[in-house]
Amino acid sequence: MKYQHVFNDGSACDLPVGKVVCVGRNYVDHIKELDNPMPTEPVLFIKPATSLQSISQPIVIPEFTRDCHNETELAVLIGKAVSRAGRKEAEAAVAGFGIALDLTLRDIQKSLKEKGLPWEKAKAFDGSCPISPFIKPDDLPTPQDTRLKLDVNGQVRQDESTKLMIHKIFDLIVYMSVFFTLLPGDVILTGTPAGVAALKSGDKLMLSLDGRFDFSASVA
Repeated sequence: MKYQHVFNDGSACDLPVGKVVCVGRNYVDHIKELDNPMPTEPVLFIKPATSLQSISQPIVIPEFTRDCHNETELAVLIGKAVSRAGRKEAEAAVAGFGIALDLTLRDIQKSLKEKGLPWEKAKAFDGSCPISPFIKPDDLPTPQDTRLKLDVNGQVRQDESTKLMIHKIFDLIVYMSVFFTLLPGDVILTGTPAGVAALKSGDKLMLSLDGRFDFSASVA
């Protein structure tokens, strides 16, 4: 099924589907759990539009991995083009917020990192970004202090507030826009807190944003 952005309230979203700009190592507890060095500036990487799929579609783990991990993240939908944006432009560019999974093939990522190679095979495969419908900014007025929660098979796996981000949402938009233009329909993933772990066939997931917006998912 072809992916298209949608709003949670049922209203139309006519934005095109663009790239997904992701932030790595943006929560201290996640950096520690993977024993990574603390970054001095945002760590950026990109998933293509083909990585996006509705959170309601079954998650398919690629046959070329043995270790596909969940990474639950606040997603930001861009509604206006920004390049070298200031703070006010960054705030005005946001069309909505959602919750997404940055699926990561940890075994492949580890192998690539050991060779000093890019991560795309581990992060940018088709369907690697299951994403919820978007909530309009007026319905999520405190995105920088909202709760991200993931339950897997009824057990809490990730549960953290976005206030613990190292680099904050609008600062990230400003920073990203220095290096590449963000276009309407692009999505930003803002990093994952601790609690990443392997998913397996048959897993049932429940993603919750702000304790008010719940989205179920499953692994094929």
